[in-house]
Order: sequence, then structure tokens, then C-alpha cells
Amino acid sequence: MNSKKLMLIAVLLFCMSIGADAQGFLKGLGQRVIDKGKEKVENKVDRTVDDAADRVLDGKKRNTERTEETEDTEGSASQQTKAKKQAQGEAVKSDFVPGTVVIFEDDLKGEQMGEFPSKWDLLENNAEVARMNGQMAIKFEHGSNTEITPLLEDGNRKYLPEVYTLEFDFFVTGEEDHTSAYRLLLRPEGDGYESWIFFGKDNITWSVQRPTGDESIEGNATLEGINKLNDWNHFAISFNKRALKVYINNRRVINIPNAKAMDWFTIATEFWEDHIDYITNVRLAKGAVALYDRNAQTMTAVEKAMQETGKFVTNNILFETSKADLKPESMAEIAKVAEYMKKNPNVRFEVQGHTDNQGSDAINDPLSQKRAEAIVKALVGLGVDDWNLRAVGKGSHEPIADNKTEEGRAQNRRVEFIMKK
Repeated sequence: MNSKKLMLIAVLLFCMSIGADAQGFLKGLGQRVIDKGKEKVENKVDRTVDDAADRVLDGKKRNTERTEETEDTEGSASQQTKAKKQAQGEAVKSDFVPGTVVIFEDDLKGEQMGEFPSKWDLLENNAEVARMNGQMAIKFEHGSNTEITPLLEDGNRKYLPEVYTLEFDFFVTGEEDHTSAYRLLLRPEGDGYESWIFFGKDNITWSVQRPTGDESIEGNATLEGINKLNDWNHFAISFNKRALKVYINNRRVINIPNAKAMDWFTIATEFWEDHIDYITNVRLAKGAVALYDRNAQTMTAVEKAMQETGKFVTNNILFETSKADLKPESMAEIAKVAEYMKKNPNVRFEVQGHTDNQGSDAINDPLSQKRAEAIVKALVGLGVDDWNLRAVGKGSHEPIADNKTEEGRAQNRRVEFIMKK
């Protein structure tokens, strides 16, 4: 028998032996003891209920957090899938391959604001160096047509090779009645009709000369959904002996199989009141998209190179100047490599980035590494298993051509995909 029970028996016996008053006092004391006990029990019950409720609420909170986390994860996965499909779609829409040997290039760096750009010749009206949306650019004054052409050292007006690409960035204003208006003219050295491509915010039109006679091929297409308004956009043209292709933001908008070869080019704009246009990052280079041949062998260039040498070397993956940001037109080449890698899922590859010797090793080495990593990321986005990929930056330490010439430096700026079995 425990002490509490013994005490209670003693109290009862004592009550039986004392008077009524004392019994009343002790009765009140006993009731307070009972009430206190009930209070403790009720408090314990309340705490138990509260604890249970807290556990339920905490469980709901945790479930909610898990639900939100699941939704975030699913949303992220959905976005990744969407991005992957978009990247694959963009690769399919473009077959642009930039030329590798630079003939003329101007990013306006080192130019003086407000002056006429030093690498150009003026044919009509006025232009000057300005800054637009964070970019150094050539600003075309409004009021009348302006036309400029590259100023080559020898004054040659017959510098377009039979295979070339021409690229530049152009700014598109989106305000009503302020539509951008650019015109690229491809011209013969002597007498004869020119080919022209006119484009702006919403549309692109063209008149391209046929190889023989004075006939032209004319057409137009919409640029809605392709141009970015109030922002920089990318124009590119590819000419290979007779095939002329034009791209806006990596989307092919013109494809002419038989066009007349021209000798030089000009860039012009047509203006209305309160309207100014800008161009920058002009690049003319030898090389272009291969001619389409329906009888060509089905083996791709990547497959052929891998089969013969165990590696694929390309100069057609380009980056923003001094950055590891891939240019959109590089995705076509990366997609070809990704297709080969997906067909060979058990083979590991080393992605090597190489630079020319311009700049120090302290800059080139980490830059080439970051560029190799950017290519690996793009390949993974196109469905290649990242376990099979290793990015390596080689800097300028393994040249394959003479860095003393522009042509040699262009060859050294390359990416190599090497099989590692």
C-alpha cells in the first residue's frame, strides 16, 4: 500500500473522531484536494489534446511543404523539359554555319563616341558611333537614307568570295510609326542589277538576281514572333556559289537555291521622322553552309570524323567576345554532335576548348574551360548523358596553325570532341 493511500485512511479515521466543525473544515480541504486533482487531470487532457492538434497541424504543414516542394520539383522538371524541347527545336530551325576565315570584322570597340566609324566608308547621308542598350554601335541619323560599306585597306570593291557568311546585330524599335528599316545590298563590281534584302520590325522582303540574265527572285515573309522588340537582334546571310540563305535570330527566313554571286556589299537604312537605327558586331568571313546535295552519302561529317580519327574538330561554335556565352547560331553545330553522341550512349567524350594566342594565359585558360563547360551544358540540354562528358580548357597551348596570321588564329579558335573509350 503506498503512502498516498495510508494518508487518506488516516484522514478519514481522524474525521470520524473529531467534531462537526473540524469535520467541516476537513471536508472543505478534501474537496479542494479533489478539485485540484480534477484541474490537473483536465490540464493534462488539454495538453494532450493540444499536443495531438499540434501534431496534426504540423503534419499538415509538413505535407503542405512536401506538396509545394513536389510542385516546385515538378515545375522545374517541366521547365527543363520545355527548355530541352525548345533547344532541340531551335537547332532544327537553323542550319547556319559561320565562316571561319575573317575578312572584315567590327565590334566598334575603341571607337570615339560621336565620330564616324573608322572601319567604314560613307556613301550617303550620315552615321556616327553611339551607345544603344549597352552596346557600342553605328547610329544611322534620321531624315533621309544612309548607306555605308566596309573600308578595306586596298579600297577593293570585289572582296566577296564565292563562299561566305555575313553577320551583324541590329536594333528593332517596337513603337508604332517608328518601325526599323534596314537594307542589305549585294552589288556587282561594275554595271548590273544588285540584290537587296529589306527588313524591319514585322516583315522581310527581297529581290535577288538570278545567275544569268536580268531576272530577279522576289518574295516576302513575316518576322512576327522572330524579332525581339526594343532589343538587339541577329542578322546572318550565307552564300555558297549559288545558294543564298538568310537568317534572323537563328531562324532561316530566305532560302534561294540559285542566286547571282555579287562582289561587295553595303548596309543602308531608310528613315522617317523621329526614327533612328543601329547596327553592331559586323562580321564577314569565308566559309558557309554546305551546298545541299540529295545524292550525298548519309554519313554525317561528325560520324565520318569520329570513324576516321576518333575526334571531331569544328570552328563553327562561336561565343560572345571574351565571354563563355554561346551565340545562338552555334546550336546547329552542337545539335549535330549531340545526335551522334546519343547514338553512341556507351562512349565517353572529352570536350576541349582552344583559343588563339591573343591575350594572356591567365585569361585564355579559364575562358577556354568555361566555354568547354558551356558546350557540355548545351549538349546535356539536348539529351546527352552528362556522365559521358568531360569539359577541358586548353587555352592557346595546342595550336594547329600559325598564330601570326588571321587565318591561322581562326583555325586555332576551335572546339574538339574526342572519343574516350
